[in-house]
Amino acid sequence: MTRSDDPHANRPIGAAARGNGSYQPFAHLTTEHSALYRQVMGAFVRAKQEFTVHLRPEDVHLGLPADGRPPVESVATALERLARWGNLRADPDTGRVTALEDFYRSRYIYQLTREGEAAEEALAAYDEALGRRGELQAVALADIAVQLRALLALAGQPVPDPGVAHLALLALVDRFSGLAENARAFMSSLQRTVDLHDAEVEVFLAYKQRLIEYLERFIEDLVTRGAEIAGLLERLGTPHEGSAGPLLRLAAAREASDTAPDASAEALTAAEQRWYGRWEGLRAWFLSVPGRSSQAKLLRSAARQAVPQLLGVVQALNERRSGRSDRSADFRELARWFAEAPDDQARHRLWRSAFGLYSARHLTIDPEALAVRGADPVPASASWYDAPGVRISPQLRRTGSYERRGRARAVQDRGEAKAYLAELARKQAEQTAAARARLATDGEVRLSDLGELDPAAFRLFLRLLGDALSAWRPGTDTVAVTISDGTMEIRLTRLPGGAAAEIHTLDGVLHGPEHLVEITDLAADRESAGSPR
Repeated sequence: MTRSDDPHANRPIGAAARGNGSYQPFAHLTTEHSALYRQVMGAFVRAKQEFTVHLRPEDVHLGLPADGRPPVESVATALERLARWGNLRADPDTGRVTALEDFYRSRYIYQLTREGEAAEEALAAYDEALGRRGELQAVALADIAVQLRALLALAGQPVPDPGVAHLALLALVDRFSGLAENARAFMSSLQRTVDLHDAEVEVFLAYKQRLIEYLERFIEDLVTRGAEIAGLLERLGTPHEGSAGPLLRLAAAREASDTAPDASAEALTAAEQRWYGRWEGLRAWFLSVPGRSSQAKLLRSAARQAVPQLLGVVQALNERRSGRSDRSADFRELARWFAEAPDDQARHRLWRSAFGLYSARHLTIDPEALAVRGADPVPASASWYDAPGVRISPQLRRTGSYERRGRARAVQDRGEAKAYLAELARKQAEQTAAARARLATDGEVRLSDLGELDPAAFRLFLRLLGDALSAWRPGTDTVAVTISDGTMEIRLTRLPGGAAAEIHTLDGVLHGPEHLVEITDLAADRESAGSPR
């Protein structure tokens, strides 16, 4: 016996929607009672994790939070609508049929559809991305250095193991991707923290000290670990020139080995290009090149700039707490005075006193009219309609300006000033080039052998020495860095024995431990390489 007029007798709810492709798995987010729909779908996700396939309405009702749990009838209605949108599949519940009346009563068991499960996974990823708090991962820097040392050891083997190389590269890429993404998110949230002037003062001040200590610790780790990572990347080289290339090709060949035979060549080429791009991105993050600073250097600079910005916010908050007057406080106090004024006349007087805006009685008039007004003054509150007329110049009425225009001012010749600026720029460029030429060494020399330095050369030397010392890492004896503009390179090597070096300048003598130093003028090398023979 069948009932042809019952649309649910022979097919589950949602079958018609699946037939014409009219699924709306995200419709429950923009409709009324969306919070209930999210809770119901969450109950099905938890049930799937516990390997429970079907749920009855009463099971879903018990799976909802006890605090504010809706009636079971509301849950049943929500289940029907979710099944209509395609998030759930509803099948007749025949397990509890004991009488003919139960057979004709609409009873269903529900399970997640593929569309509903995909929608919940997308929503979970969305919520996770919104709730993610970026962090500066000093531990990730140490892990990247460990993976690079492992790759350097693999590169030194006659026949590296493809599996070990592939897994090491995957771990390196995963750690580096997390570091870069978290650093970006942290700097974005840090800027929002700096801009957060309306936060509670006590909460912000307590958070400020921990944040500054966190930034200082990460900057220190980034300087030391970043220099170590940069050195390892230099030793591994580029994908086309260096020991990293064979390892990258091994990983690409291992990834392409599972592809179909007719697409193996294309898959191998695509995998190689993908690994080359990852390696170049890693190098660009830690290594600076002429004309472009590394991302690690930019991150270090941004973190350093955030510390004084945070201190500035703290200073502003302290001034606000101490009652120091500022523009916003003045306007709030003025608004309170306006609200407490007894009538409109008092408010008008307050307005004129605060802003100095009066009636428009500033037209230019002749001395005779001024004398008349002095003898019989007109109050500022008088209406224009009732006040006596004012005789004005016809020129003011005709042109809108009373001034008699004379000859236009001659165009000023700024050629002399431009020539002076050009000459000044030329002299500064020559002075900088002379300083670079003075510091450039022919191979390694001792610091004490540099001789006496003029002020320009000494300033450039201090800049080079500061970059070299900031890139120095524990346990090494040599460091080589290039300054940010890419014009000079310095290689500094520690000498044993503890000898002292003296560098004489016009302003005094610089004392320090003796080192071997090699300074290269990269700008002069490029000019000589590009000049015609």
